[in-house]
Amino acid sequence: MKKVDIAIIGAGPVGLMCAYLAQLCGLSFAIIDKSAGTLEVGRADALNARTLQLFEVVKLFDDIYPLGKTCNTSSVWSQGKFISRQSSWWDELEGCLHKHFLMIGQSYVEKLLDSKLEETKVKRLTEVKNIVLNEGGCLTELSNGEQVQSKYLIGADGSRSFVRNHFKIPFEITRPQIIWAVIDGIIESDFPKVPEIIVFQAETSDVAWIPREGNIDRFYVRMDVDNFTFEEVMKKINHAIRPHHLNFKEVIWFSQFSVKESVAEKFFFRDRIFLVGDSCHVHSVNGGQGLNTGLADAFNLIWKINMVLNFKTPQKILQSYEEERKPVALSVIKSSGELVRSTKYSLTQTHAQDYVRIVQKYAGNITGMGVSYYKNSNESSRLFDFEVFEGDNKTRLYSLLSYAKYTLFLFGTSPQAISVPENVNVIQIFSHKEANSFWTQSNFYQNKAVLVRPDAYIQTSSFIDQLESIFI
Repeated sequence: MKKVDIAIIGAGPVGLMCAYLAQLCGLSFAIIDKSAGTLEVGRADALNARTLQLFEVVKLFDDIYPLGKTCNTSSVWSQGKFISRQSSWWDELEGCLHKHFLMIGQSYVEKLLDSKLEETKVKRLTEVKNIVLNEGGCLTELSNGEQVQSKYLIGADGSRSFVRNHFKIPFEITRPQIIWAVIDGIIESDFPKVPEIIVFQAETSDVAWIPREGNIDRFYVRMDVDNFTFEEVMKKINHAIRPHHLNFKEVIWFSQFSVKESVAEKFFFRDRIFLVGDSCHVHSVNGGQGLNTGLADAFNLIWKINMVLNFKTPQKILQSYEEERKPVALSVIKSSGELVRSTKYSLTQTHAQDYVRIVQKYAGNITGMGVSYYKNSNESSRLFDFEVFEGDNKTRLYSLLSYAKYTLFLFGTSPQAISVPENVNVIQIFSHKEANSFWTQSNFYQNKAVLVRPDAYIQTSSFIDQLESIFI
């Protein structure tokens, strides 16, 4: 019997991220998946601005960023004519150094995370047969006869989650009659190709062109029938981009999916079991929110388990995972649902323009930068990122954060010393150049003390001369 802090069921990007974050926190884990290896092609296609910030915190940004293609513009075309181009929701972001999507396939994310797991490799080609709660937490029985005893268990095993079904967590799925084809490949076309998301307006808006890494492009094509051929999909694409013509020189991935929408009734139950990613929320791909929302689940959860196990924080902090992430999931269902329905229904027959207006309406979700956990409060809003210097060397505020601990930033000169708990790092940042210290020219948080959670949200703040109130 293997004994670990966390058993993680599912080694997709969200399960792998849970394992990697646990590793950063010094937690032991076992990760189990029935697949033979990481994803090779297909699935999600973009990381949003918030995910890029979080990757900076956990030292993954430099590995992934050069592999992708940046994109922050959406345009509308109709009958071969340019109609409009929009990116204002990106331009208006504050405290964000990378105002764009990073267009990159899910397989790159999985492979990077898999390579970062130092000692514990994924136990693959292995299924979960049973999960039993006991005094020590969870006993997981595997198809190879092995057992894993863990203090906590995370279900990261997708929309057909064994974990969710085993514990009978309600997951009422709505299935609008909207079916899409998706094609990844290398194209040739006389269309004036640009590295932006293009939504085409025909009788409806049933074709979208998504730039990808390298020389790959992706097309989403709404078909609305269960059975269709590749030739029928290509006919729709060429109808949408007429009078131009397009064909694929090489097809890397061709698949179909039907839109389904659901949020699990519980994300945390029996004081030991968590659901993350598609196991607790599924929705349309529109807006590129699926992978990003799942990764944000992992970032929200693992540091809280770390605080309980390594720093004796009261168990009630674990309940905040569901309290914070379920409203986000419900919001994503709403925004992605509006987007996907706008491709089919429009009172004014301006589906593509409607689509872009809805993107702007829900830009906080789609960029990831508008997600906060408690309204009408600075607490639990995201920490702004900006340039910081250490002497003459330039870095970023987010690169100073630690996922294993809180960070207390002192922006200015503190008038008094303060004793902090062992789970807090203290970093002083001056407003003028200091030879061997951190300093910044930014006015954000000037003369403030800001306590930041490991997932880069503000826990609390005060003026620096009222520093003692931070830990009251």
